[in-house]
Amino acid sequence: MTTSPTESRKSVRTTKKASGRVRRLSRRDIAVLSAMVAVPTLIQLVFVWLPTLFSIGLSFVKWNGLDFADMKPAGLDNYRFIVEDYPPFWPAIQHNVLWLFFLAVIATPIGLLLAVLLDQNIRGTKIYQSIFFAPVMLSLALVGVIWQLFYQRDNGLLNFLLGTAGKPEAVDWFGDSSVNIWAALVAATWRHAGYVMLLYLAGLKGVDPSLREAAAIDGANAFQTFFRVVFPAMKPVNIVIVVITIIESLRAFDVVYVINRGTNGLELISALVIQNLVGEGQVLGVGSALATVLLVVSLVPIVFYLSRTFGKENRP
Repeated sequence: MTTSPTESRKSVRTTKKASGRVRRLSRRDIAVLSAMVAVPTLIQLVFVWLPTLFSIGLSFVKWNGLDFADMKPAGLDNYRFIVEDYPPFWPAIQHNVLWLFFLAVIATPIGLLLAVLLDQNIRGTKIYQSIFFAPVMLSLALVGVIWQLFYQRDNGLLNFLLGTAGKPEAVDWFGDSSVNIWAALVAATWRHAGYVMLLYLAGLKGVDPSLREAAAIDGANAFQTFFRVVFPAMKPVNIVIVVITIIESLRAFDVVYVINRGTNGLELISALVIQNLVGEGQVLGVGSALATVLLVVSLVPIVFYLSRTFGKENRP
């Protein structure tokens, strides 16, 4: 059976109308989409933003945390106290800056190097990936315990390898305030490098192989190909790693708290926050002021970096 040209044209127009028709969302669809947006937003609001705003508000008052009637306005007194009269504050700032510098200059490049080496499809690469990524799956508190066993003065593995275990000249790696910050940074690097390695491995797998081929045709060597072609192509991964490195350096807490509760050379802002918010000697106003300082210090470099990065993309 054949169709006439007129019937064919009608069927084409009908098909076009059907394909161009926009399907309206049903009430059920709207309810599901609303729930998908509302529930995460509510969780974020209740568990992140409301406590953040409450903490900022507490930084301007003096309160024992028991009776709201005892809450008294303090203005900027809490901030003035931590800057002028709180001895651990400035060492904590210096240690956080050192932590950021060490992770950015030492730990992150190590992770990048591991990713490049494991991306060469060497034999047993999956095993090596698992070994280097294993510390990432451990909590920072457990990482601190593991490195305590490594750094112990009398029975630690490091002093045993140096031949000083049990001797007077043995170094107390976590007890000596002149070296414990470096020992803690090595422990943090052990974990951070594995995380960076995994992210860069994913980024390297996503780079178009034709970019490497084009660079090789142009006569670029392996070093030039990586830093002039491959590395810039991983810009989204680089942005994520920069943000993660900043956050990791500023929220570092577990390792130093396991070692000596963030004292005697291991002062960090996050440890000072806990010391003032928890325990018998809690000072909620001072602890909240420290938490607000930590929030500002965390946001400023991240916002600056992201604005500069995405600002360049929007320029003509």
